[in-house]
Amino acid sequence: MREPFWWGDGAAAQSLRWLTSPLAAAWWAASKVRNLVYDVGLAPMGRSGIPVVSVGNVTVGGTGKTPVAAWIAHALSQRGMAPGIVLRGYGQDESLVHQLLTPNAVVVADPDRVRGIAAARAAGATVAILDDGHQHRRAARDLNLVLVSADVPWPTWPLPMGPLRESWADGLGRADLVLVTVKAATDEQVAATVEAVRRRGGSRVAVLRLTLDRLHRVGGQEARALGALEGLRILAVSGIASPAPFHRQLQATGAAVETLVFGDHHAFQPSDVERIVARARGADFVVCTLKDAVKLQGSWPQSGPGLWYVSQRVEPIAGVAEIEAALARVCSRPDTPHT
Repeated sequence: MREPFWWGDGAAAQSLRWLTSPLAAAWWAASKVRNLVYDVGLAPMGRSGIPVVSVGNVTVGGTGKTPVAAWIAHALSQRGMAPGIVLRGYGQDESLVHQLLTPNAVVVADPDRVRGIAAARAAGATVAILDDGHQHRRAARDLNLVLVSADVPWPTWPLPMGPLRESWADGLGRADLVLVTVKAATDEQVAATVEAVRRRGGSRVAVLRLTLDRLHRVGGQEARALGALEGLRILAVSGIASPAPFHRQLQATGAAVETLVFGDHHAFQPSDVERIVARARGADFVVCTLKDAVKLQGSWPQSGPGLWYVSQRVEPIAGVAEIEAALARVCSRPDTPHT
C-alpha cells in the first residue's frame, strides 16, 4: 500500500522514503524539464476543432476526478453542448463508470489524448472533457481545472517518495481554476487547504463537496437511502487511491464499518471475491464504490451476500461564480459547435 509509505511516521516508512529519494529527485528534474519544454513552445500541442476541458490533479489519485469530470460533462450538456469524455482507461473500469454516470456522453479511452479528442469529435462530441488530463500537455485545452483534496495530508514529496506528479508551483500555475474537493474533511481542513493552494499559486479557487448519495444494489434495480445503514454492520470494500475518506463517509451514516482495502485500480480475481465473501459473514451489507462495483459485478456469486455501491453527488459550496464563469468561457469560444 502506498499511503502508509507516503504518510507514515514509523522507521520503516521513513527509511523507504529515504531510499527512494534519488528516484524522486530524478522524477522532479524530469518533470521540470518537460514542463519547460512546453512552456517555451519547443513541444507542439495538438489543437482540436472543439473546446477541451482538462480535469486533473497534481498528485496521484484520490481527489475525485471521475465524479467531477462527469459533473462537468452534465453541466456543459445543460448548456447545449454534446460532451465527450476522454480518458486513458485503466483496466476499462473507468470507461464503464463514465458510461454509467454520463450515458448521453461519448466516452473514449485512449492513452493518446489528442487522438482520443479527435475520436470523440468524430463521434459527435462538441466539447471534450479530459479525465486526468493535467500532465498530458500535448493536448491543448481551453480550461484547466485542477483538483486538490482537503481529506488527505498536504504532500511535499514527488513520486515515488510521495504522491506529487510535479511541483505545486508548476501544477497550480497552469490551473485556470483550482477545485478543492471535500468528502469527510472538517471546515478547518478545508480552510487550510484553500490557504495552502493560494500560497502556492492557485489564484482562483472553488470548493466542491463530494457526498454519498444513495445505495444501489449491484446487478439489480434496487436503491435505498443511506439512512438504511444506520446501526447496521457493513463491510466496506475499496480498490481506490485514497480509501480513508470513503470509510469516514460510511461511518458518518451511523453504521459499524469494517474495511477491506485493495490497491488502486485493483483487478479483482476469483480468490479476492472468495476473500470478500468470507469476510462478509455476519455483515448486513457489503458496500463498495462504483469503480469497484463494475469490476466485481461479473464475478459476484448469486449465493453471496448482497453487494451494493454508493453513488456520489457533487455540490459546489464556494466559488460558484468562478465555476459558472469558467464554463461560460468554454461555451462562448468563437468556433464552439452547439447541439
